[in-house]
Amino acid sequence: MFTLARRRVRTAALALSAVAALVLSATTATGAAGASAAPAPAKQGPTSVAYIEVNNNSMLNVGKYTLADGGGNAFDVAVIFAANINYDTASKTAYLHFNENVQRVLDNAATQIRPLQEKGIKVLLSVLGNHQGAGFAIFPSQQAASAFAEQLSDTVAEYGLDGVDFDDEYAEYGNNGTAQPNDSSFVHLVTALRANMPDKVISLYNIGPAATRLSYGGVDISGTFDYAWNPYYGTWQVPGIALPKAQLSPAAVEIGRTSQNTAAGLARRTVDEGYGVYLTYNLDGSDRSADVSAFTRELYGSEAVYTP
Repeated sequence: MFTLARRRVRTAALALSAVAALVLSATTATGAAGASAAPAPAKQGPTSVAYIEVNNNSMLNVGKYTLADGGGNAFDVAVIFAANINYDTASKTAYLHFNENVQRVLDNAATQIRPLQEKGIKVLLSVLGNHQGAGFAIFPSQQAASAFAEQLSDTVAEYGLDGVDFDDEYAEYGNNGTAQPNDSSFVHLVTALRANMPDKVISLYNIGPAATRLSYGGVDISGTFDYAWNPYYGTWQVPGIALPKAQLSPAAVEIGRTSQNTAAGLARRTVDEGYGVYLTYNLDGSDRSADVSAFTRELYGSEAVYTP
């Protein structure tokens, strides 16, 4: 049972998170041009994020969970996991690649993405290394970084997405004769991407060489990100990036693998310490309402309801 002091901390943190969510929503656009997004019923509390492994699961799973108290969405952000940064050995350039499952989601945006956006859920595209030596810290020049940023922003525009998530894992820098990470690449890439899409979300999965190279030539891109989160599931780790608490997720859970007690404890700590984001991974097609309720009770004071 909460003590009176913890109730006061929780109430203050919920209010802070609600204000932060309103501010962030005012700076990020939803959906393709012409797509109408009906706002979800209001809820107070941190922004909840769900990564979906689209090789195995449907993006629509994210929209199947609502709060018993008030009917708001259990999840606020859905992340397509994942597109890749690949390497063309002939031209010696990195390029954006979609496997058949990611491509299927994008090609069927009307049935796989738009229904979530119409519920008020933002949909991001995660971009991940693919063991080919290409990563976000590989670009040798501002021009090369800007070219890749244009591929990303063009994809967001073409498919009506709400933004891009950077995950600098599995790049295996040095493969195919590629260079090791440099200090300017990610700064140039994120700067160009923000210029291309000023009103979209850019998030950071806080891992890999790129995540430690956020400043170059007097430019610090930390404040360019809308969110940053801990990449280690079942743990608490504050991302080492200069963002307000409202935009950080020190908590990370894998649904179905992180215990419900741990998920609840991490959610409680998120609220008690005033952080504004709660990260989850691998929501599948099963009824996971017990797992989801474990953290929604702490974040929002409500059970989660699953509707197939």
